[in-house]
Amino acid sequence: MGESKQRMREVALAAEVAAGAPQVVDTLGGRMHVRWDEGAAATPHGQLVFFAEFLATTGVFERWVSSCPLAYRSGNAPHKRDVLGTLMLGLLAGHRRYAHITALRGDAVAAQALGMNKVVSEDALRRALERIDEAASAAWMRPSLMHSVREALDRPWVLDIDASIKPLYGRQESAEIGYNPSKPMRPSHVLHTFLVSNLRLVLDVQVSSGKQHTSVHAKAALGRLLDELGDKRPALVRGDSGYGNEGILTELESRHQPYLLRLRQTKNVQRLVAQQFARQDWSRPDSQGCQTVEAQLQLHGWSKKRRVVIVRQRIRGGIARERRMDGKQLRLDLAGPSVHEGERLWEYVVLVTDVAYPLEAIAQLYRDRADAENAFDELKNQWGLGGFTTQDINRCQTVARACALVYNWWSWYCRAAHPTGRLEAITSRPLLLAAVGKAANHANQTTLYLTPLHGRTDMLKRLIANIGAALQHVRSAAEQFKDLDRWGCLLRYVSDRIAPIVGPPRPAAGLPATG
Repeated sequence: MGESKQRMREVALAAEVAAGAPQVVDTLGGRMHVRWDEGAAATPHGQLVFFAEFLATTGVFERWVSSCPLAYRSGNAPHKRDVLGTLMLGLLAGHRRYAHITALRGDAVAAQALGMNKVVSEDALRRALERIDEAASAAWMRPSLMHSVREALDRPWVLDIDASIKPLYGRQESAEIGYNPSKPMRPSHVLHTFLVSNLRLVLDVQVSSGKQHTSVHAKAALGRLLDELGDKRPALVRGDSGYGNEGILTELESRHQPYLLRLRQTKNVQRLVAQQFARQDWSRPDSQGCQTVEAQLQLHGWSKKRRVVIVRQRIRGGIARERRMDGKQLRLDLAGPSVHEGERLWEYVVLVTDVAYPLEAIAQLYRDRADAENAFDELKNQWGLGGFTTQDINRCQTVARACALVYNWWSWYCRAAHPTGRLEAITSRPLLLAAVGKAANHANQTTLYLTPLHGRTDMLKRLIANIGAALQHVRSAAEQFKDLDRWGCLLRYVSDRIAPIVGPPRPAAGLPATG
């Protein structure tokens, strides 16, 4: 009998809520009356309207949508603008799975700001991307990525190349067990990424199978990219030890492309280091305590001798060596400033290069690669580059390049707002995107009421004003020159303001003239 009364009360409460009656909720802060307003147009990303203005003024989103090869025959199919807008919204929101798209389905305000009819479902998005074959996807996405960066490459810049591992947990195409230090024996894909280091922008991303993690599988893409850049090629190509081999070196030397690559510590490289350590002409320690010396080296399989630079740094203490005794018991040896009295501990790297920079400049240029590593980490962990996995690798490739493109757009947007420093997604999205927005329509006019959720509202308004000034510059220039490339105009405007921050690779005095 008691269960029957409880069920009747539940039904009555549900009927009151459905009828719009307030629901009484006792919270930790006191009683609140809750009403459901399902008819209102609201969004948790209210500041998206400013980013939508950025896209509309520069025309890059329209260009991307119009060049998309997606086509339907059915009149009931979604528009490709809705499909691509949904994908971009998911990437901006930090999503990593198609299932997360469901969280955007009721956001009519964001859809209106982007000129969309609606936010499509996750299944519609997956099926739409499946209709774009590999060749059409590359012909569509690669020029879009190049267009998002090319006009900012007038100054000397550095191209960083790197391979990131994308672990997989299903039966995906090309999911093979390869090099995977964080999750050994886990099938994966490999993301070969080409980055404009000075600006931290992506030129291309190549998705390969888990076994294709070595540089030989990125050599063709690297050569094609350098040929497409033409007179805007980098002043330097930089990479870690995975790229310091004969295949990559000959690919760069055949194009007279300067490079700075790290070598693996093979036996011949270690033998060279042992021979050079006794030299008396090591450079003075720089600001980081590094000393350098140069030599000539021809490894087994190399076609000729090449210039190498050995960089060493003294380890002053805090060294811990972990090892297992008898294969089971773990032992940790702690070392002080030296193992024995009078001995020193050194760490070293060996770099191969064909440029005539001063030794101090070479050491500093390779240390600057740490900033590029931050960009690779941001792309993989703060954006969806390592997500949106499907059974076929073609859609993974398309979404990876789409993620890089949206990342580039958002980076320029943040640079326009804050030219003196770069904002990562983990801080820029809550600052420049998150705000409760409620739209009201009256007399054919839409008013959006924004409620910022960030604690630095004053700073936020200044950043929005900076973006408005950049867009006003583009509009003024477009009024005078009807055939103006608006996106290129914006990139030049922003680049002029960040030039003292980015500049040429350090130190400037060590760089040759580019041509």
